[in-house]
Amino acid sequence: MSKTTASMLDGRLATAGLCLAVAMIHVTDQGGFRAFADPNWLGVGYRALEVGSAVVALLVLSDLLTPQLTALALLGVGASPLIGFVLTRTVGLPQDTGDKGNWSDPLGIMSLVVEATLILVALARLAGSAEPVPA
Repeated sequence: MSKTTASMLDGRLATAGLCLAVAMIHVTDQGGFRAFADPNWLGVGYRALEVGSAVVALLVLSDLLTPQLTALALLGVGASPLIGFVLTRTVGLPQDTGDKGNWSDPLGIMSLVVEATLILVALARLAGSAEPVPA
C-alpha cells in the first residue's frame, strides 16, 4: 500500500469515526438505544440523525458517492445537530425548552467540537474537489 493510499484510508477512517461519534453522542443524550427523547418528534429526529450518521460513515468508507456528494452528506451530519444545539440553547424548540441557556453541558460541548470538525472536513473536501475554471 502506498503512502498516499494509506493516508487517504486514514482520513476516511477518521472522518467515519467522527460520523459515528455524532451518532453515539446523540444516543447517549437520548438516554441509550432503548430510550426515546420527549417530545416524540424530537426522538424521531434523534433516531434519524443517528441512523443517518452511521449511513454517512459507511458512505465515506466506500466509493459509492462522488466526493462532492460525500462532502455534502458530511456537511448535513455536522450542521444539522449544530443548528439544533444553538436553537435549543437560545429560543428553544416547540415542547422542548429545558435546555435554554444550558451552554455548559459537557456532552453538548463534545457534540459541538465533533460537529464543527465534520463541517471543516466537509468544506475542505468541497474546496479540494472544485474544478479549476478554464482561462
